[in-house]
Amino acid sequence: MRRSQINALMRDAEAFFAAHRFALPPWAAWSPDDWSVHPAAARYCAERQMGWDITDFGSGDFMRRGLILFCLRNGIAEVPGEVPYAEKLMVVREGQETPWHWHKVKMEDIIVRGGGRLAVEVFARDADGERSEGPVVVHCDGIAREVVAGEPILLAPGESITVPRGLVHRFYGAPGTGTVLVGEVSQVNDDRADNFFLEELPRFAAIEEDAPALHPLWNEVEP
Repeated sequence: MRRSQINALMRDAEAFFAAHRFALPPWAAWSPDDWSVHPAAARYCAERQMGWDITDFGSGDFMRRGLILFCLRNGIAEVPGEVPYAEKLMVVREGQETPWHWHKVKMEDIIVRGGGRLAVEVFARDADGERSEGPVVVHCDGIAREVVAGEPILLAPGESITVPRGLVHRFYGAPGTGTVLVGEVSQVNDDRADNFFLEELPRFAAIEEDAPALHPLWNEVEP
């Protein structure tokens, strides 16, 4: 991805969050220079993977396969005294896929906060770790639903799905419904070690530096 593209996507996301009356913390607007004069905040956020995160999962086609995330709060796994939870915001466009993946540690709720509809697909794995075509029981806002493996579960604003550990899932904006404002509430999130994709995919984008950074991504903040 080009840095100029990432900057433009950040501006679009800021406007989208504001349109839905979701205010970000003050440091969301900091430049690289701003972070450099706040070393304690930089260290705290970088160690907890908090802040901007924009990726195309190595696809080279962000609009087809990509995601904008902002991690608002998080802890550090297995560290006494750390918060045991995380919260994220995401911007998901129509047809824009976050590819099949699962987590060993993290259990999460994926919540549609506003905008269009989110399509979520899931399947379980058998004892050998292979895809099971059997039905899956998921909970949407506390209500159990039995779904066919890979069947789209459409979530409207205000609706959510609980994704337990080990359940393979992907999601995308339902075509014809508009860009989706998605929230995530979960156990501590570790994007370096707890994302297991079915394909050989990089979690973070390779960046071509064709412009100065508007805001650094969380993995670029220097503690």
